[in-house]
Amino acid sequence: MTLRVLDPRQSAEGEALRLAPALSSLEGAVVGMIDNAKIGTERLFDFIEEILRKEYKVREFIRRRKPDATRPVPPEMLAEMSGADAVLSSTGD
Repeated sequence: MTLRVLDPRQSAEGEALRLAPALSSLEGAVVGMIDNAKIGTERLFDFIEEILRKEYKVREFIRRRKPDATRPVPPEMLAEMSGADAVLSSTGD
């Protein structure tokens, strides 16, 4: 039996993906939030949004909810997130 290990940091072409550079500050930033459609995610994101607004002065949030937790994020939803400076994705279990 052969065990095959996949590296999630690589693209389909086999090239390693690079992380975006870290933001110097969240002040004035736009943060995207992708809700995975599980029961606790919306409440979790409400809490995180409150903290980011008050303590880190985030200017705006783009919040979207996936159709359900078993599917990947739809391409049009990812396109909407392209206007964000940072994106959070979470499981609400």
